[in-house]
Amino acid sequence: MTLSRPILVLDDEPFMLDVLQHMLEQEGCTDVVCMSDGTSALAWLDAQAQPAQMVVLDINMPGMDGVEFVRHLAERKFTGSLLLVSGEDELLLQATEKLARAYELETATPLRKPPTPDALRAALAQLQAPKTPGRRQAKRKQYSPDEVLTAIQSGQLVNWYQPKVAVKTGEVVGAEALVRWQHPTDGLVFPDQFIPIAEAGGFINELTRVVARAAVAQAREWLAAGLKLRVAINVSMDDLATLALADRMIAKTEEGGVPPQFMQIEITESRLMKSVTSVLDQLIRLRLKRFRLSIDDFGSGHSSLVQLRDLPFDELKIDRSFTHNASHDARLRAIFAASLNLGRTLGMEVVAEGVEDRDDWDFLIETGVNIAQGYFIARPMPAAAMQGWLHEWEARLWQDGLLPTETH
Repeated sequence: MTLSRPILVLDDEPFMLDVLQHMLEQEGCTDVVCMSDGTSALAWLDAQAQPAQMVVLDINMPGMDGVEFVRHLAERKFTGSLLLVSGEDELLLQATEKLARAYELETATPLRKPPTPDALRAALAQLQAPKTPGRRQAKRKQYSPDEVLTAIQSGQLVNWYQPKVAVKTGEVVGAEALVRWQHPTDGLVFPDQFIPIAEAGGFINELTRVVARAAVAQAREWLAAGLKLRVAINVSMDDLATLALADRMIAKTEEGGVPPQFMQIEITESRLMKSVTSVLDQLIRLRLKRFRLSIDDFGSGHSSLVQLRDLPFDELKIDRSFTHNASHDARLRAIFAASLNLGRTLGMEVVAEGVEDRDDWDFLIETGVNIAQGYFIARPMPAAAMQGWLHEWEARLWQDGLLPTETH
């Protein structure tokens, strides 16, 4: 697989430089430049008329180490690919890969020394696979607080829904309401482009009211159609900072004729609690009315054991970053198991987010987690698409053999 521009190999071991150069040439990479120190390598990169196609980098070198070199690549807005090759332990390799991705560098799964030809070939194929345009290729539009507030007040926000299914039976037990902005000229705008603006602008409560009103109405429609789906809405600590949320939710469900047990409040902690008393006041009242309460994205952000100790949750959602690939990663598997056991011990229902592929699904069957949610099951969809998806899901359960053996 021939690469059109030079490849830079940076390693302080002459023998490893020879090995990597030979292996790359065997893969059809004819323009390979080998260097042994970071300063010289940066000077060479700066002198090129076009960026190198790829940098193959050892992370532990004297002088400028690989982590510092990654930072310099990011500062230069390097547009080529990065392949980490190191004899360091798996944790350090994975952490450096995460750092490179955080810097928005294109990178493949790191290789352990000494790399095999098959492993190198797989990494090159991964880097040459067609890419979906990301943040660097398509800069996203920035919206002002006034634009977001106008969208909220003029009815431009719509709820999409992502199903949740019972792992043991495949039954669809609920759906999470995920807000979208149907922009009049920009099309569908995703929540990470406007929710932080609403939080910073102090009008997240207005946004949550719109989402909750639509979610209650949708729950009523589904119940009338015979679909007993528990509908979840996301609520931030800012929403709970005043004493209005519980009153509104209780009133909305009473007006809509929706039993509270079919509504779920997922607490997303993008910020720390401002008032423990206000949060406790509202969550206790909601639980007394039989609303379901979930701690969302457990293990990430500010969600922690303190919240489990102090707040009356009956569901724990394991963050997607601990679910996807847990079957292949011992550290993720350990964190997932600890979170699952904690939830079980506390008598909570446990939901695994981020189920992206069949391996993730099979892993959940093995662990016995209660509920699953993720792209492998379904992407978020308009409410009108739910009925059609339900038929497709029923077919997949049997055609793809997704149910545990004892269920068949």
